[in-house]
Amino acid sequence: MNPIAHDVRQKIEEHKALIGIIGLGYVGLPLGLALVERSRLRVLGFDIDPTKVAKIREGDSYIMHLGRARVADARATGRFDATTDFNRLGEPDVLIIAVPTPLTPQRDPDMQYVEGTAREIRKRLRPGQIVILESTTYPGTTDEMLKKELELSGLTCGNDFFLAFSPEREDPGNKSFSTVTIPKLVGGVDKEAGLLAAAVYRAAIDKVIIVSSAKVAEAAKLTENIFRAVNIALVNELKVIYARMGIDVWDVLDAAATKPFGFMRFNPGPGLGGHCIPLDPYYLAWKAREYGVTTRFIELAGQVNVDMPQYVMECLQNGLNEREKSVKGSRVLVLGLAYKKDIDDPRESPSFELIELLLQRGARVDYHDPHLPMAPSMRSFPRLPPMKSVPLTPELLRTVDAVLIATDHSAVDYKMVLDHAPLIVDSRGVYREPHSNVVKA
Repeated sequence: MNPIAHDVRQKIEEHKALIGIIGLGYVGLPLGLALVERSRLRVLGFDIDPTKVAKIREGDSYIMHLGRARVADARATGRFDATTDFNRLGEPDVLIIAVPTPLTPQRDPDMQYVEGTAREIRKRLRPGQIVILESTTYPGTTDEMLKKELELSGLTCGNDFFLAFSPEREDPGNKSFSTVTIPKLVGGVDKEAGLLAAAVYRAAIDKVIIVSSAKVAEAAKLTENIFRAVNIALVNELKVIYARMGIDVWDVLDAAATKPFGFMRFNPGPGLGGHCIPLDPYYLAWKAREYGVTTRFIELAGQVNVDMPQYVMECLQNGLNEREKSVKGSRVLVLGLAYKKDIDDPRESPSFELIELLLQRGARVDYHDPHLPMAPSMRSFPRLPPMKSVPLTPELLRTVDAVLIATDHSAVDYKMVLDHAPLIVDSRGVYREPHSNVVKA
C-alpha cells in the first residue's frame, strides 16, 4: 500500500481522522450526524449559507425529519462543527462533496457547484487527503472533470491524494430506511481509492459495497432514479388514459398490486419532485449524446412527467368551468408545497410550477403546508412572489373557489377540506370514493 494511503487509512480506522463535508443540506447534514453518532470521528461541515452554519453551531436543525435533538447531541460531543470558511479545506483528512447538481434552463447538467467546490479544494489540497464526490452526476465526472481540476494543484491522483465517488441515497421522511441502513456504494478512480473511501463509510454505515470504478457508481445512481422516473411516467400516462375511460387509476393500481410477482407499484402525481428523479435522466441523456446515442425512451418518460402540471391545470380549469367560473380571478388554495408527504423538502416540487401556472392565468393563489411556513426562494422559480402558509380553517375553505391537493401531508384534515371546499382537485388520490366536489387529476 502507498505509504500515504496507509497513514490516512490508519487514522480512519483509529477514529482519529477529521471528515469534512461540503454542503450541509439534505445529504450532507444527515451523513455528518451519522458519522458523529456511529463513530468517534470528528466532522467539520462546510456551507456557503451562514444561516445553516449558525443553526448547527447553536445545536439546531433546519431539516424537520432530522430533529433539533440530533444536532444538539452531535454538537455536545465536541466532534461536530460547521463553518463558512473554505480556507479550512486543508484541515480534513477526508473531503466529501455533497453540493447541488441542478439543470440549466435547457435541461443540461449545471455543474457550477461541483466545479466551484473542486477549485476551492484544489487551492488547499494537500498530500494524504481523500476526496469523495456524492453529488449525482453523469458517468465520468469523477475520473475526468474532478481529477483534472484537482491535479492542477501539482499533486497526483493515486499517489498524493485519493479520489472516489459514492452516490447519495437519501430518502427524506422514509421511516423504513435511514442514512446508516441504506447500503452505500463506493467506486474509486483506482482500487486503493475505493478501499479508502469504503473505510470512511464503514465507520457509520451498516453495509458498504465497493464497485469496480467511479463510473459504475455514478451510472448506478442514475440507473436507480431513471428506473423510478420511467415507471412514474408510465402510471402518469395510464392515469390520463384511464380517466378518459372513466376508470380510477388508483383502483387499478390497488388491483394490480395484489399480484405477488411481476409488478412493482408506483403512484401517479402532479409531476416529479425532489432533487434526483426530475433531474437524473437528463444527466445521462446529455452524456449519451457525447457517444452519439439518443436516449429516446428516457426522454419520452421525462416529457410525460414534465407535462403533468399542465394536465392538473386542465382538470382544475374543467372543474371551474362546470361551476361557471374561470381560472382568472378565482381564488385557489394549493395544499402542500413539499415534493412529497410529511417532509419539509421543497426541492423541485411540482407545487411551485402549479402556483406559477395559476398566477400566469390570473388566479389568486394561497398555499397551506404544515411543514413549510414560508415558501423558500427557488432557483427554478425566481419569479414567484414571497408567500406564507395560510391557516387551514373552514372559513378559509368556504371563501376559496378551488383547493388543489399537490402534496398529501398526513397532518391535513381532509374531512374538513371535503366538508367545506366547493371544489377539490385531487392529484394524489386522497379521496378514493366519488364526491360531487372532487375532481381527480
